[in-house]
Amino acid sequence: MSNLSKLEFVALDISGKKYLSWVLDVEIHLDVKGLGTTITEGNAASSQDKAKTMIFLHHHLDEGLKAEYLTMKDPLELWTDLKEKYDHLKTTVLPRGRYEWIHLQLQDFKTVCEYNSDVYKITSQLKLCKENIKDEDVLEKTLTTFHASNLVLQQKYRERGFKKYSNLFSCLLLAEQHNTLLLKNHEVHPTETAPLSEANVVEAHGQSERRQNKNRGHNNVRERDNGRKRYNNHRGSGHYKRENNMSSQSNPLRGNCHRCDMKDH
Repeated sequence: MSNLSKLEFVALDISGKKYLSWVLDVEIHLDVKGLGTTITEGNAASSQDKAKTMIFLHHHLDEGLKAEYLTMKDPLELWTDLKEKYDHLKTTVLPRGRYEWIHLQLQDFKTVCEYNSDVYKITSQLKLCKENIKDEDVLEKTLTTFHASNLVLQQKYRERGFKKYSNLFSCLLLAEQHNTLLLKNHEVHPTETAPLSEANVVEAHGQSERRQNKNRGHNNVRERDNGRKRYNNHRGSGHYKRENNMSSQSNPLRGNCHRCDMKDH
């Protein structure tokens, strides 16, 4: 049995956590192999087909379950015993699936993909419990749980009259990708960061030169004023000295020694 050398799906854990999905996988693979009748009531399957089914079932059981059913040879008996052991899980899976479906809202998810993943997970659980969720139910659930800020967008999608949820999901995903791209472009090139055009550069350069010339003119005026002050100060100082000399010459006593009343010593 080379085709059974590896697991074709996850083996049934002894806790029975994935029992409902495991049952569906087993039924599909047995039908493909032409062994689907070996696990039905009142079947007339050959001993060879029953042996093949037992090998397949054992191969997809947890080690603990394999040890428990090691001596069992009838696949129908094994199938029935597993159903009695784990079928009660529907009583817990179904209420939880219904609760999650009722509270499922598009506005609670950051991305459309996360929402889509939860949609299929919840609907799959409900289908395993024989409660089918139709495509129009998923469409209505999605359109009625848009965020309040997207009411106009929600109305536009409703007017397009989608018949399949997959089509609506594709449009939502495309719109989300476009929005993400626009945000990235804005982050790379924020508003008002574009370089100046050539005309604006020339104008800005001209304004800069005018400011420089204006400052240079103010500096020249300031320097001329300072020069006049220095010149006047220097001129006033010389004039004061000349007045002192003239006054000393007009009054000869001012040049005499204050001790001996003599000059030139």
